[in-house]
Amino acid sequence: MRISSTDSIEGGRVLYPIGKIKAASAWHAAEVDSHQLDAHQGDWREMALRELIQRAEDIDADAIIDVNYEMDRVVPAEHAGVSLRRVLATGTAVRLAVAA
Repeated sequence: MRISSTDSIEGGRVLYPIGKIKAASAWHAAEVDSHQLDAHQGDWREMALRELIQRAEDIDADAIIDVNYEMDRVVPAEHAGVSLRRVLATGTAVRLAVAA
């Protein structure tokens, strides 16, 4: 699967878009220390990207363009005590033109 954070694919040409797709990592406790968050954020982004790729493969896409990541967060009620977060990945599944 080819992935791009822009609206094009290096060495390829988008034939047509299939549609927007979304995926998310599992919910996990939000670390208090920002250094710890940075150390684990890559793993959660990778998990969200793997899920995004699976969704693109399920609809026979050749590539995903405009890939973007954001944090989704649940702030608990005062008595719960644990904040949760997950990484959301979004993109556009596309079919690529076949070179002749």
